[in-house]
Amino acid sequence: MTIANPHRRSVSAAAILLLVLMGLLAGGAMRHESVAFDEVAHIGAGVSYLQKFDLRMNEEHPPLPKLIAALPLVLHGVHADYSHISWTDSQKFLPDGYVGQWVFGHWLITRWNDPFAVLLWTRIPMLLLTLVLGWLIFVFGRELGGDWGGLLSLAIFVSSPLFLTFGPLVITDASIALFSLGTLWSFARMWQEPSRKHIVYFGLWLGCALLSKFSAGALFFVFVAFSLSTRWRPVAGQPSSKPEIKAWRRMRSRATWKGIALAAALVYVVYFVFSWNQSHEALSALGRSPLMTPLKRLLMPPWLYVRGMAVIAFSFVRPMYILGKGYPHGKWFYFPVLLALKLTLGSLVIAATALVLGVVRRWNPKVESAIPADRTLHWRVLWIGLVVFLAIHMFSMFDVSLRHLSVPHLLFFLLLAPLPRMIAQLRPQKRWIALAATAVITVAAASSLYTAVHTYPYYMPYFNSLAFGRPTYYLASDSNVDWNQALPDVKAFLDSQGQHRVSIDTYAFSDPAAFVPDAEMWDCQKPTALDAGQWVVVSSDMILDVHNCEYLLQYPHVAIAAGSMYAFHLPTTIPNPGAPGGPPVESEQRQWFRVPVDVRVYALNLIRHPETMPAAMAEMTKQMSSGNFAPKQQGR
Repeated sequence: MTIANPHRRSVSAAAILLLVLMGLLAGGAMRHESVAFDEVAHIGAGVSYLQKFDLRMNEEHPPLPKLIAALPLVLHGVHADYSHISWTDSQKFLPDGYVGQWVFGHWLITRWNDPFAVLLWTRIPMLLLTLVLGWLIFVFGRELGGDWGGLLSLAIFVSSPLFLTFGPLVITDASIALFSLGTLWSFARMWQEPSRKHIVYFGLWLGCALLSKFSAGALFFVFVAFSLSTRWRPVAGQPSSKPEIKAWRRMRSRATWKGIALAAALVYVVYFVFSWNQSHEALSALGRSPLMTPLKRLLMPPWLYVRGMAVIAFSFVRPMYILGKGYPHGKWFYFPVLLALKLTLGSLVIAATALVLGVVRRWNPKVESAIPADRTLHWRVLWIGLVVFLAIHMFSMFDVSLRHLSVPHLLFFLLLAPLPRMIAQLRPQKRWIALAATAVITVAAASSLYTAVHTYPYYMPYFNSLAFGRPTYYLASDSNVDWNQALPDVKAFLDSQGQHRVSIDTYAFSDPAAFVPDAEMWDCQKPTALDAGQWVVVSSDMILDVHNCEYLLQYPHVAIAAGSMYAFHLPTTIPNPGAPGGPPVESEQRQWFRVPVDVRVYALNLIRHPETMPAAMAEMTKQMSSGNFAPKQQGR
């Protein structure tokens, strides 16, 4: 009889305790928050997929995360009104379906159901998915770096503000991280042993990644880069003679293509099933004969997938904001700066320690590898994955939020797993260096966990000490600081001031009154006499980036939800536009996405008066065709 290793069981118990801590922190934070920006569209879409087998909503993102999130909600008996105009008038993808998803989602969450119950039931599966990701990081980290390596990687993951923030939200980032990690690991295992079982695992993981987010396409670049790397530097088990190596590569290339074919089949089946009741009017160019109906039904899955990718590609250029300055499009330095500011100091110290030890080991080439021989292939795949994903994000023009780095984040955490073994190997020759390094990473890991507990529940606007106390509205924008999640804190602040009516400049396509009664959407560039002498609330994103409201900073103000939003107490007499202390003149005002209208007000009018959707969509189509609704690419 085999007796379980007590040490191994205690390490697994420690890992479970770390995941319990993460569940308490992330779960407590999610219950404290209002509906985040993208959740409005994602939740409504996911419910409609399961109830109507129709993918008309939110085609610009694959369906898997939304299906996972909506399943318990649908089983719990959520109510959705499919006779509502936001559903019936959204047959066309653009602009009807794209706009309709925000109206339908808002009504489903806040009008037809209790919003906090909806958020709880949809966020729980996403939280569980995040915890599964954490367990995989521990398991894979243990294989790369032993027990302590697995715990180190898990501790950094558990204390990561990125995953504590976005893991429980009904969006795509935790899902793509989980399934990309599984894909890379199973890809390495398949190259190590291209058996049928490993091919199936690889295909299923890859299919789930492709069903999670369109950026999963970066995985194919990883596959190619790794295959090429074996020509320049052999991996363990790779034969040396030309005939053998040719057969070796051919076998693994065939296995890769088989896995990709399985992934494509999985994507096709999911799209085919959940688009069963969707209109195929978009394929009317093939003809309207009843004989063409089966063909159009068969072509709907690839059409929907390609159309969703095209929308993402079309919107790939967005204005960028970092350290108080705006740019018309992304810059290479955006993500490195953001990583330096939003990773915990403990994780940065651990990374620096790993770098220093790596250099020290270079001076002593006799030191054996810290990576087990049977995991060197996995190690290379993970490194190439980190480089490819990070390079794609750094040199793209879509620099919006740190959440888009969820895959590089977790690969970075996992690649730190061999650090404890590297230190142990130094101990015989460089004992004091090993002891110092052990103390540094122990304190750093503990400090990261302390930061996670101390920051609770405000993980979204977290910045480390390298920000030197500068306010959130200066440091960054978008979901790096506020994503409409802080409205319960706004309500608590107003209650403490005894004020009920409030003008609020939100970063959302939804009605703030759903969480802050008597709230009216506001443009901080256009205060009115009704705002004089009152507290007004402005998203951190709107102060310097989206809107031009720097004038407010001279008035008494209070940070809400650790700087996600700010409350300003306006004077009893507001200066005229352009006057000292007054709002900007019209020529200096800015709007979201640099379009000529306030798209938030446009969305709010449709939410409150959905019967106007047909006329509004006709007008939007007219403006889009004339170019009047296109964003202006200009810096600030």
